[in-house]
Amino acid sequence: MIDYVSNPRPTRSVLDAFWARAWGSGVPVGYDRVLERSLAHLGAFSDGRLVGFVNLAWDGGLHAFILDTSVDPDFRRRGIATELVRQAAEFARGSGVAWLHVDFEPHLDGFYRACGFGPTAAGLMRLK
Repeated sequence: MIDYVSNPRPTRSVLDAFWARAWGSGVPVGYDRVLERSLAHLGAFSDGRLVGFVNLAWDGGLHAFILDTSVDPDFRRRGIATELVRQAAEFARGSGVAWLHVDFEPHLDGFYRACGFGPTAAGLMRLK
């Protein structure tokens, strides 16, 4: 059974271990400050173990952004990421957000379209 929790505030060590499993490296330095500024973050837990995560960043107004959608490799293909994105969208809607954005790599197009996102033109400037 998977339990979904809004704003679980995992400890640095829990998030670091999860991040290493999901992304192959530890949590970026300063990520706790990122979460403090976000509208919300959501976690998926199996027997108390963090197995999925999504960050819901926010501009403080009408726009929110899905970031860092991730699932432990041992728990992929079970609908966890889809449910995290769905709950993030509901959280944003309930908070008065009008637009939910997501940027993603081309191989994730089908996933995010299945979650309800449509295509849009956007710009990106590399700074580093």
